[in-house]
Amino acid sequence: MNLELGLDTFGDVTVDDDGAPITAAQSIRNLLDQAVLADEVGVDFLGVGEHHRDDYAVSAPEVVLGAVAARTTRMRLGSAVTVLSSDDPVRVFERFSTVDALSSGRAEVILGRGSFTESFPLFGYDLEQYEELFSDKLELFSHLRTGNPVTWSGTTRGPLSNQIVYPQLENPPLPTWIAVGGSPESVVRAARHGLPLMLAIIGGDPLRFAPYVDLYRRALDQLGKPTDLPVGVHSPGHVADTDEQARDQLWPHYRAYVSRIGAERGWPPPTRIEFERSTGPGGSLYVGSPETVAGKIATTARALGLSRFDMKYSHGTLPHRALVRSVELYGTQVIPRVRELLSDD
Repeated sequence: MNLELGLDTFGDVTVDDDGAPITAAQSIRNLLDQAVLADEVGVDFLGVGEHHRDDYAVSAPEVVLGAVAARTTRMRLGSAVTVLSSDDPVRVFERFSTVDALSSGRAEVILGRGSFTESFPLFGYDLEQYEELFSDKLELFSHLRTGNPVTWSGTTRGPLSNQIVYPQLENPPLPTWIAVGGSPESVVRAARHGLPLMLAIIGGDPLRFAPYVDLYRRALDQLGKPTDLPVGVHSPGHVADTDEQARDQLWPHYRAYVSRIGAERGWPPPTRIEFERSTGPGGSLYVGSPETVAGKIATTARALGLSRFDMKYSHGTLPHRALVRSVELYGTQVIPRVRELLSDD
């Protein structure tokens, strides 16, 4: 299998080694150092998420990616995800075509509706239009990414007539993925636009997403699109020298992180038993030693026929030192081991 192995981060605001909170500004600077390390150790892709909350430092991922582009040379750079519904597609394209120029063609964008909704009131959008906004703006962006002059009209913004958007791409089209959290309608939408599918698997057995991959392939075929478009997975994980160390390092930060989101959404706080189960063979947390994490990634990649796996390595207040070690082990040990495990497939 030709599998790309990437990392995602939401730029979580973390604590220092003594457990004291650090600033969002320092968290962003730390993220940049983590990104440079990821490039050095062989990571294929770095995705930076967009959020508008006090627990995440990054609200403008393209700015961060521009800084990363200037200090890296090889890995691809993108979002994880860009909340297209509450943004303007033209501005999104302009920002990513700028990142593409700075990175010498390494930019890509992962578009989604977003699992958080803070951006909607912040930018003056009505949540009642949640579905309409994404569908309409995705239609426009699918034209913009080609780099050709765009003529388009929709319901959520003004029309364009033979409009060229700048800066123009050196090598169009702009690589664009659609992020899906488990909705069949979203899977079919990605197929309708002929765009690669990124499955966000953050709970349960990853193999239960196999029907979504099958639906995607069947929809591509029925819509007359290429049936070999990439499928990727985004899932949380943490790598340390041993399984026990990885679990013990992550657990208190994971518990606080999930408990806070759960309190907002009506979920009960996680238990250590549930956490341990999620780190096992049938769970969605890729947590453990390099051998454990590599084996689990290889199993998921085989079962779902993946072209890329992106591990979200940032978790709440997990400190910079632990994140750096996780990135280092992922690049130097997990990636080579996954490729070794898949080499006979």
